[in-house]
Amino acid sequence: MTVKPIVQRSQAHADVDQAIGYYLEVANASAALGFVDALEAGYGHIAKNPATGSPRYAHELSLPGLRAWPLTKYPYLIFYVELDRHIDVLRVLHMAKDIPNWMDQD
Repeated sequence: MTVKPIVQRSQAHADVDQAIGYYLEVANASAALGFVDALEAGYGHIAKNPATGSPRYAHELSLPGLRAWPLTKYPYLIFYVELDRHIDVLRVLHMAKDIPNWMDQD
């Protein structure tokens, strides 16, 4: 099994920072750390199994190769594209967001 490195685009990094800030503000440090752990587990999964993410939004947004993987216990999706040498993480978005609109912002 090939494990591909994860490359997080700047917008995905901003999404993650915003989510952590949210959990620190409305919950506590434990919730924020739990989010980080879930994100790392999600990244680990897609690094090993990139084809397992849902292609649903690829069809909706006409973005070939786009896949989404949900975080465990947190309502976020990792949006990514598998490239030859790495996994390109485009966004990390809350499931309640208007996903097509938010993806257009990148």
